[in-house]
Amino acid sequence: MDTEERLAVFLDYDNLALGARDHLGGMTFDFKPIADALAARGRVVVRRAYADWSYFDEDRRSLTRHQVELIEMPQRMGASRKNAADIKMVVDAIEMAFEREYISTFVMCTGDSDFSPLVHKLRELNKRVIGIGVENSTSKLLPPACDEFLFYDRLEGVEIPDEPVERKRSSNSSNRSTARKSSGRSSGSSSTSGKAAAASATESATPPASTRSAASTAEAATEPVPSLPEPTPAPLDVEAELESAVGHGASSRSEDEDLAVLVAQTLADLSSSSSGAVVASTLKRTLLRKDPTFSEADYGFRNFGEFLRYLEERGVVQLSAGPATGDPEVSLPERGHAGDDFALLRTVVGEQGDSAPLSGLKNQLRKKRPDFSEKALGYRSFLQFCKAAQTAGAIELRWDDDADDYLVTVASR
Repeated sequence: MDTEERLAVFLDYDNLALGARDHLGGMTFDFKPIADALAARGRVVVRRAYADWSYFDEDRRSLTRHQVELIEMPQRMGASRKNAADIKMVVDAIEMAFEREYISTFVMCTGDSDFSPLVHKLRELNKRVIGIGVENSTSKLLPPACDEFLFYDRLEGVEIPDEPVERKRSSNSSNRSTARKSSGRSSGSSSTSGKAAAASATESATPPASTRSAASTAEAATEPVPSLPEPTPAPLDVEAELESAVGHGASSRSEDEDLAVLVAQTLADLSSSSSGAVVASTLKRTLLRKDPTFSEADYGFRNFGEFLRYLEERGVVQLSAGPATGDPEVSLPERGHAGDDFALLRTVVGEQGDSAPLSGLKNQLRKKRPDFSEKALGYRSFLQFCKAAQTAGAIELRWDDDADDYLVTVASR
């Protein structure tokens, strides 16, 4: 552990949450992809998030499950305190840089260029700085100031919805708000509000009539609703019953595939973030950082070496002699099946028409091949996989300012 990087993570949560909501289809920010990406870069010893948590109730619960310390900075205390959380975050980072010399890397999760002076000061103090932010809400001044910058929307595990979800949420919240307002009225006006609700329900079904009286509206509201016929029971799905009866084998295969993808993704991250070879002990420590409950014994293996030999037989990893006995070097095999995946990508793009946006394209591939993962092929991101496919002549990539995204087309041969 003496040779491992120690990381301190600071989250400007307002910037990240609003950036994900406004630029990633209304999705909710999830800390897990960040935790997984940092697990390959060192041991995280500090996790702190700064915000007025009265605005992020659901997010607060999710962060707590990931062992993130929540720093409460109320925004309204008689006057606006717009930058209170940012200032507190800067003060804590500088204090930690002086008091805890064992922390070698600071991870600043924000896209705000106001933190650039902090980044410069940390680097003056011989600290490595990694920045993380939502791509379209990150200032162009911040990434060059960092030693490394990761865009949140490119991290493995971030699934951007094909359709925005913000409108649905606002619609539901407005409906709930209307219902609360209706239920919160006084008892003296409850009968009037009930008639108004009944009248609006009736008018939504039939065109309004100007000559209809209030009494006739009340009668229409009190008419009995015709009972619906009982639904006919669906026929028994024999195939589904058979699958459930023998489903244990299928479930085991699915778990093996998920485990193989996890190991391949972790190995690809380690290979790209370190200059030397990856040994089995380093891979095991990184897997434990991602999932502290991981144990090869849960999959029927007596030790980690036996587990790696099993993956080698399946073509997931490649083993070679390491610097110490019992600690072999682990690498990804040659990308022998990449051509098949490029052909799959070309087919999916062709089915989309003249061109297809890059966002959402990975989901289309997984509909045809659920076990698809670019990390299993050694690529750090789906964009890198597509660029490799472009180099191989399968597709063409070009940036479109109007769509604010890459457009993918089938390459002419």
